[in-house]
Amino acid sequence: MLRLLALGDSYTIGEAVPPEQRWVEQWAGLMQTEGHAIARPVRVIAQTGWTTDELAQAIAAAEPIGSWDLATLMIGVNNQYRGRDLVNFRLEFNGLLDTAMIAVANRPKRVHVLSIPDWGQTPFGAACGRDLNQVSAEIDAYNHVITEVCALHDIALLDVTGLTRRHRADPRKHAEDGLHPSADMHRLWARALLCTGKFGRL
Repeated sequence: MLRLLALGDSYTIGEAVPPEQRWVEQWAGLMQTEGHAIARPVRVIAQTGWTTDELAQAIAAAEPIGSWDLATLMIGVNNQYRGRDLVNFRLEFNGLLDTAMIAVANRPKRVHVLSIPDWGQTPFGAACGRDLNQVSAEIDAYNHVITEVCALHDIALLDVTGLTRRHRADPRKHAEDGLHPSADMHRLWARALLCTGKFGRL
């Protein structure tokens, strides 16, 4: 029975969708169809609104974090939303990735990172009054940092940003709050994660 630790923010906890429809739970279900038994429910340390430093504080408060077979990390959107410094983000994200690595006994193939979705491509984004081109550019800058840090650690990175942009006009991909992804979008993320093959060949 494989034990999965999921670290993140509202995207990981599945804000605005039932807990069983969050992408980590859907992915665990897909893994089971591939013959990998995943302990349920998935252990999630995530909360809506968390930045990298807030996630790190929550992980520290949850010590000992324990040993895990798999770990995922999806964080950074609230750093961007609040206008946090990119240099500081790099340091804090690197620290969180180190934590995820330690949790899986320093096995990089057991860790997967998901990129930051483009919240500007949502009904909320369209109505928020912010420069959406700037929002997208900032998210790209954060994701560039994530890409570089993951490459240094030989950690697989799943790009879900493109999915959020590709399906921006599909109301079925947005939750009722107009900001967060729907269960349908979470399903796309889960399937994309499975198709990377990184976890599928455990």
